[in-house]
Amino acid sequence: MAEVKAERVGIMGGTFDPIHYGHLVAAEAAREAFSLERIIFVPAGIPPHKVQEEVTPARHRYLMTLLAIMSNPYFEISRVDMERGGVTYTVDTLADLEKELPPNTVIYFITGADAILEILSWKSPDQVLSMADFIAVTRPGYDLERLSKALGPFYLKFQEQIHILEVPPVGISSTDLRCRLREGRSVRYLLPETVVTYIDNKGLYGNG
Repeated sequence: MAEVKAERVGIMGGTFDPIHYGHLVAAEAAREAFSLERIIFVPAGIPPHKVQEEVTPARHRYLMTLLAIMSNPYFEISRVDMERGGVTYTVDTLADLEKELPPNTVIYFITGADAILEILSWKSPDQVLSMADFIAVTRPGYDLERLSKALGPFYLKFQEQIHILEVPPVGISSTDLRCRLREGRSVRYLLPETVVTYIDNKGLYGNG
């Protein structure tokens, strides 16, 4: 019997409050650079770094993400973090998705390089790096010394599982978008038109 080729799957977790072109550019660049068959977007339930902040209800963030990715046949979405409830940790996200994916799946978790600098503060960082390779997305010219200095022995142990992916800088942040929306400023061409329409229809983020 012929050996079944291992599927290469990207996981992109995030608050997506709201999702924007920066997220989509990073996901597509990772898909192409690492020959990923598909990318699964996973909107967080309650992000651990935003427990004290007001976050848009998960149902809205899920639907905005769905609207943003539906035109790309390689993109899909999962509700595992939302359905689990409670604070969302990457180790739990990966554990739940592992149960749904074929046993020989090669998993790549896509995140920003700055997030990798904070990985020692994550829940069970050693276990996380044993479950998936990490694609650290950054702008061109990123200095790898930052990672090695910040993570020390941890980086030496897991450097084979951490890959730097340089993408053209997209100067968009969800924080800035929320500010623009509250002030009634335009967000067109910063996030998909379907998401802009959804935000308008639901009255999300308010207007100044």
